Amino acid sequence: MKYKFILWLLLGFITDSFAQTITIKEAESGEPIELVTLNSPDSKIYASTNARGQADITAFKELEQIEIRSLGYKTLVKSYAELQAAGFTILLEISNLNLDEVVISGSRWRQSSDEVPSKIISISPREVALQNPQTAADLLSISGKVFVQKSQQGGGSPMIRGFATSRLLYSVDGVRMNTAIFRSGNLQNVINLDPFAVEGTEVLFGPGSVIYGSDAIGGVMSFQTLTPRLSLTDSPLITGKANVRYSSANNEKTGHFDLNLGFKKWAFVTSITSWDYDHLRQGSHGPEDYIKDYYVQRQDSTDVVITQDDKLLQIPSAYSQINMMQKIRFQPNEGWDFQYGFHFSETSPYGRYDRHNRVRNGTARYAEWNYGPQIWMMNNLSINHRASNTVFDQMNLRLAHQWFEESRIDRSFSKPDRSSQEEEVGAYSANLDFIKAIGKKNTLFYGIEYVLNDVNSEGSLTDISTEISEPGPARYPKSTWQSMAVYVTDEFKVTDDFTLSAGARYNYVSLDSEFDTTFYPFPFTEANLKNGALTGSIGGVYRPDETWVISANFGSAFRAPNVDDVGKVFDSEPGSVVVPNPDLKPEYAYNADLGIAKVFNDVVKVDITSYYTKLKDALVRRDFKLNGQDSIMYQGELSQVQAIQNAAVAQVYGLQAGVEVKLPKGFGFSTDVNFQKGEEELDNGETSPSRHASPFFGVSRLNYKANKLRMELNVNYQGKYDFDDLPEGEKDKTEIYALDENGNPYAPAWYTLNFKALYKLTNTFDVSGGIENLTDQRYRPYSSGISGAGRNFILSLTAHF
Repeated sequence: MKYKFILWLLLGFITDSFAQTITIKEAESGEPIELVTLNSPDSKIYASTNARGQADITAFKELEQIEIRSLGYKTLVKSYAELQAAGFTILLEISNLNLDEVVISGSRWRQSSDEVPSKIISISPREVALQNPQTAADLLSISGKVFVQKSQQGGGSPMIRGFATSRLLYSVDGVRMNTAIFRSGNLQNVINLDPFAVEGTEVLFGPGSVIYGSDAIGGVMSFQTLTPRLSLTDSPLITGKANVRYSSANNEKTGHFDLNLGFKKWAFVTSITSWDYDHLRQGSHGPEDYIKDYYVQRQDSTDVVITQDDKLLQIPSAYSQINMMQKIRFQPNEGWDFQYGFHFSETSPYGRYDRHNRVRNGTARYAEWNYGPQIWMMNNLSINHRASNTVFDQMNLRLAHQWFEESRIDRSFSKPDRSSQEEEVGAYSANLDFIKAIGKKNTLFYGIEYVLNDVNSEGSLTDISTEISEPGPARYPKSTWQSMAVYVTDEFKVTDDFTLSAGARYNYVSLDSEFDTTFYPFPFTEANLKNGALTGSIGGVYRPDETWVISANFGSAFRAPNVDDVGKVFDSEPGSVVVPNPDLKPEYAYNADLGIAKVFNDVVKVDITSYYTKLKDALVRRDFKLNGQDSIMYQGELSQVQAIQNAAVAQVYGLQAGVEVKLPKGFGFSTDVNFQKGEEELDNGETSPSRHASPFFGVSRLNYKANKLRMELNVNYQGKYDFDDLPEGEKDKTEIYALDENGNPYAPAWYTLNFKALYKLTNTFDVSGGIENLTDQRYRPYSSGISGAGRNFILSLTAHF
């Protein structure tokens, strides 16, 4: 045994001694390119370049096909011998017309998009650097394919293919972010992520339940944060960046710093970002209905309505946030890779602006309506092992613990009683994923998953005149939510041109809740739900030549009732109160989509995807009875009782289309447009437009690149929703919509004209910025409770080292 250990050490030393490094640079500028993926389609070996454009390709020796890909560059396929003949230095040419790229969200493993029938888009760090998104929600919106709703500045709720909130899944470094209190109302959790610390963002459109389980009905948003990079030489690899940014519309002051320290076997990444936003100023030209020119202030123990000096300021909307991340990586040899990540995010308290727009008895409805600090923490351990045995080629174990805190504080105008509700969720998850190539035609992806959520919720009532507090009603019951699952997907290469994929997942979900009947006389004290769900998918990708991609996919997805569905108590709208309903079952979605992409003469790319989704046993809010009563007193108002119920069938269909044109002299043009229509069944058998099916929206871009300069002029736009187009549940929300000539709410069409630029001053410093909303439009995205920024000047300085 001793001699085997010595031999293992010698082999490891020899392997390190003869490690081969490749350097990849941009052909035009000669600058190194980070995050280039080198992939072997047959052996499933991959590597990616560090900040110096370098990667260790020792494992690729003797291979005949090595695919070299990076978003925005032409893909190359080389043999190891060809790389050796080129001196292990490769130059990539810029191209925005790629039909293939390496994606992770389809299976949690790196794959060519040629092998994934689902539509997946990537948002590159280069695009993020140019666009300067303020939050992760804004990062998603720059794709032109994700619609983002906001109820306050400190938020952002993505809508994808007519679905949103708890019907979309968030994944961070492969870990499920969704918790048992993800609600059907608008969600703000995406802002916990730091766009400066994200090195890759993907959006998978359509069902993803086979891989991700419950909630992945409309799509999956996958975020990969900075990966610690190892040194490929005896010298430490020290890289990083520092950034400062200012925006005028909300007086943004942002600072960011990240550092990578890499050795041959150990690497560390540290990242910290701080944001500070003042109240957001909206535009000068647009509907007067969006203007609220007052705010409430407490003066001498009295609530006073203050008239604003600047009526375009949206008060209260200011907030601040801090994010920290620490990652550690240990790679003892080529077979093992250990990574640990710690993430922490905390916001200040911030006002929910749409609630401050509500009026009662001719004056402000609320003196206070704030979210308390929103806190997210994650500890994540990932263990990756490469081995060629009968069970797997690669294995990945992810163990994660997450902690979520959020709270709501409200007080009616001229009333002394302040209501506070605080929720805490401890989320534990374990994922064991495998990949196994069987011959040259079949690849199996399979695994098991376990998720546990502990939910605690407390309420209190405080008399602000005496500062005496007492227990109050909680938003949720004390609950435990568990999910156990097993899945398998087979990727079968029928021919060199056609790949077929099919998969299935069985999921068992249980929910146990204990209700407190102190404040509400519920006719039950507990809820115990146990449900099994079977989902599947089948699809194919056909590439008749290098300029065509045709894909089709059929799949099902599900969402199991969570604590928010079963147990919450809250006021959904004036005059209504939602109460618990312990008799719920999962909702199921059935989806079909067809995609076609074509490149013409390496100049024009056209990409069109159509889709149809049907949702059965949809969990929707409907009128309800509590103890035989259809109305109860809630916060001093007689309110209609409602509850979440399996009460509807819904359907969504639509079209996503994009065109890219490569113009002479460094210019380019692109357009992405999205059309969707959703319908859901009402109690009376009639149908209503779906709440989360957004109007027509898109973005058109004219860009220019030359040497060290990149510029873009773009137009973002949204179509109109008349009063008759609004969902039934939106027609009473006069506080967030414009009013038509009949006094009915509607969502006007809007556009913003924006200019962005980035210039590389030196190898160390970049300066970027631009002007958003050049024409100072006053606009409000559909279903949003706060207007977008008016004319906004942005200036950012970044130092790379």
